[in-house]
Amino acid sequence: MHGRDPLPVQISVPYGHWLRTRPGLVVHNGLALEDDAVEVAGLSVLRLERVVADLLCRDRPQDAFAVLDQALAAAGEAGRERRRAAIGEKIATRPDPRGRKRALALLGLASGRALSPAESRMLYRLVDLGFPAPQANLPVRDANGQVLFLLDHAWPEFRIALEYDGHAAHLGREDEDAARQAELERRGYIVIRVRAEGMRDVTRLERELSAAFRARGLVLRRQPGSLQTRRHRERQA
Repeated sequence: MHGRDPLPVQISVPYGHWLRTRPGLVVHNGLALEDDAVEVAGLSVLRLERVVADLLCRDRPQDAFAVLDQALAAAGEAGRERRRAAIGEKIATRPDPRGRKRALALLGLASGRALSPAESRMLYRLVDLGFPAPQANLPVRDANGQVLFLLDHAWPEFRIALEYDGHAAHLGREDEDAARQAELERRGYIVIRVRAEGMRDVTRLERELSAAFRARGLVLRRQPGSLQTRRHRERQA
């Protein structure tokens, strides 16, 4: 991808291998690597399902979840559940059982409908804050059934929508975004807008979203941090 730093490169090697992590290279040790190896452009690489399973068990949950969501999206509607099942099998049979419970929770949460990694991370963050899982990219239709636009994240049963305004995607779209919000409010939605920089501190997001659910008569008994292991919560503290 243009503009992305290709480093560090991450590789997996058998236990006892001489190769070690160093600047620009992250080395992971694993078992049964040969069983999951395929050749791509002359290089021996792990199958996608094995890579995603390993990431879900060991890496930062929001990053691993974004990879998972994009992998499901790439499979398309027809292949999405087959890929989910294949990743689930790899998690269940992974030689190292650590992180398995969290990985399966993330696997069940992913929809494969996010249009970008940022949207996937937003979905993860919402659920990890203790809110119900929203629908991603929910279509809003006109009287003839034609799609007017897609809601980034929505709870249609409560008429609550959350719109994520990324940097590039919304430049010069202020009038369009305002018209979209006006249409949603006309339909009875409470609309919450979040900008990319607003995700550094989610205090406002928590407050406004909690207020929206209260306005709909629902007081949530949230358990923030439920998708993270204790180790990852300590890293973020």
